[in-house]
Amino acid sequence: MNWNDCIERTNTHSVKWSYPQEDVIPMCIADMDFQVSPAIVEALQKKAAHGIYGYTTFSDRYFDSIIGWWDKQYDIKIQKEWISFSPGIIPGINVLLSVLTEPGDAVILQDPVYYPFYSTIEAHGCTVLKNTLLYENGRYEMDFDDLEEKARSSKAKVLILCSPHNPVGRVWTKEELERVASIAKEHDLWIISDEMHGDLVFEGHRHLPFIQADPSVRDRIIVCSAPSKTFNIAGLQTSILMIPNKELQLHYQEKLTSFGLMRPNVFGIEGTIAAYEEGTPWLEELRMVLEDNKQYVLNYIKEYMPELQVIQPEATHLIWIDCQKLGMSGEELCTFFLEKARVKFDEGFKFGETGSSFIRMNIACPKERIDMALRRMNEALLEHRIGKQS
Repeated sequence: MNWNDCIERTNTHSVKWSYPQEDVIPMCIADMDFQVSPAIVEALQKKAAHGIYGYTTFSDRYFDSIIGWWDKQYDIKIQKEWISFSPGIIPGINVLLSVLTEPGDAVILQDPVYYPFYSTIEAHGCTVLKNTLLYENGRYEMDFDDLEEKARSSKAKVLILCSPHNPVGRVWTKEELERVASIAKEHDLWIISDEMHGDLVFEGHRHLPFIQADPSVRDRIIVCSAPSKTFNIAGLQTSILMIPNKELQLHYQEKLTSFGLMRPNVFGIEGTIAAYEEGTPWLEELRMVLEDNKQYVLNYIKEYMPELQVIQPEATHLIWIDCQKLGMSGEELCTFFLEKARVKFDEGFKFGETGSSFIRMNIACPKERIDMALRRMNEALLEHRIGKQS
């Protein structure tokens, strides 16, 4: 596998590479500029060669591949009956909220957090209760006192947990998850745990699936997962919801069917099976590449761009960068990097008000592209420094 190959993605219907301005390096959108595992390519080619792409259902092999993956990666015995389908995590959460909430209810978020959560909650007529993460000395922690207060609200019905957290990159510890579980149990909250980045954890850390953290609240937990972030196959639109609660599982399936979302993509099934059965060698290489890229970014910014502070990521292929010392925020910050450096980042303010002085950088690309983006950023900041002095 050539991880240094800068594959051309323009004119391929890529969201990430469809930016209208030329000569812009997109370091945004959480997909990778790496080719997928050869095992996945082979599986999709075989299916394509078959020549019939009709309505698709789920096979025992599909379920076994998921069960086997969770057993191998996390030593968890997933039951087949827990596994539900969704074309994506956000569609799945939408369906869940339609079952778990009524207009006027409240859903707790730990901001700054993955921005589609906000609009998803509001679309169901619910209120967002912000349990803002504590940010101190370049690290984020949960504010448990505030979480307890928010959970005490009679309107609070659901907590959406991002684990590992996007964008701040925290891998929550067993103690942290147990405390969240205790608060949820005391106040009768449902927990939707988005664990999309659980397989992309850096050395020295280990992701703990929420259903493993505290079995006593298992019936109030829904785990959202997928091979899409891990294996770069988001376009195959196949995600997985683990729902141990039998009654909720039934209601979810009924609602999914009523929305016409019950049938998977024919290639998504094949991609999922290939990823979970044969993708481990590719993933092990990817983790080493991301570790190397992460360290390169950390070192470069520390040496050449002291105005920026990188939040040390424990997981994900994304880096959260504190730009407060530039004296810019919101649109101004991202416009600066776009116009002066010709680099496109995910805007921090989209993740919540507390992210307004941040940018999110995607490091899942060849190092040559990262180096080019960092050099452009450095040149733009050099001009910025000179401009402030004159």
